[in-house]
Amino acid sequence: MATNFTVNGREVSVEADPETPLLWVLRDELRLTGTKFGCGVAQCGACTVLLDGMSRRSCVTPVGTLDGAEVTTIEAIDGPEAQAVQAAWVEIDVPQCGYCQSGQVMSATALLRTLPKPTDEEIDQAMGGNICRCATYARIRRAIRQASDNLEA
Repeated sequence: MATNFTVNGREVSVEADPETPLLWVLRDELRLTGTKFGCGVAQCGACTVLLDGMSRRSCVTPVGTLDGAEVTTIEAIDGPEAQAVQAAWVEIDVPQCGYCQSGQVMSATALLRTLPKPTDEEIDQAMGGNICRCATYARIRRAIRQASDNLEA
């Protein structure tokens, strides 16, 4: 049975076991490899996408639950919040190894879309599900604050 949903503005129909994680459909079927596999149990955040505008861990999201949904991946994230986050990421030189960064950017963008002026505590809470092996957490927080300030300006 096919599951029909939208990915990055494009309607797709996927023939897959309904329990197949969205992550594998994105990477293996749709060839969108910006979303990364980290842990497979929704603990690291490397696989974060936006599902109907909210951040979601694609490694534990069954494709069968997505009929009619809208999925946005790092390949197509756009809008003022995404642009501000990406610019701050570059300016502050957030990435070190870079593996977690697509999930970090997706979570930060979702945060600023729902809470344009977050406190440090709110940033830490929203980003707490995103693990960075290189421990660039201080730079991530600083970049989110800068993106927020740039949106306000």
